[in-house]
Amino acid sequence: MTTIAETAPVSKPALWMGRLLSGLVILFMLFDGAVKLVPWPIVTETMDRIGYGSSETLARSLGIISIVCTVLYSVPPTSILGAILLTGYLGGAMASHLRIGSPLFTHILFGFYLGLMVWGGLWLRDRNLRALLPFRR
Repeated sequence: MTTIAETAPVSKPALWMGRLLSGLVILFMLFDGAVKLVPWPIVTETMDRIGYGSSETLARSLGIISIVCTVLYSVPPTSILGAILLTGYLGGAMASHLRIGSPLFTHILFGFYLGLMVWGGLWLRDRNLRALLPFRR
């Protein structure tokens, strides 16, 4: 018996748009994680301003979490798990910015924009997710 995912191929333009969106997210998140691994003074100063103190250990831990989630997202068999974990990570960033009263559209909703790119890119390139979340006209 065939499933919906086997009979509904992803078109080439949708596949490439999904790869582009996912690639942008992957590059950004790897850069974000790498900067936290160093951690440069701007990272610890920003963490202090957000209210987490200027702990290099916490910055490195967040960098490792970010990179692990991003690698899981970039590998096709674990991409949905990675997307779920990245959504949680970005939700925590949004909550942190909301707590200190950061600007709405540039700081608080940046995690939401990135989350839309995570799930949009995955939905465009993964037919299994399309079968799970079918959008109809």
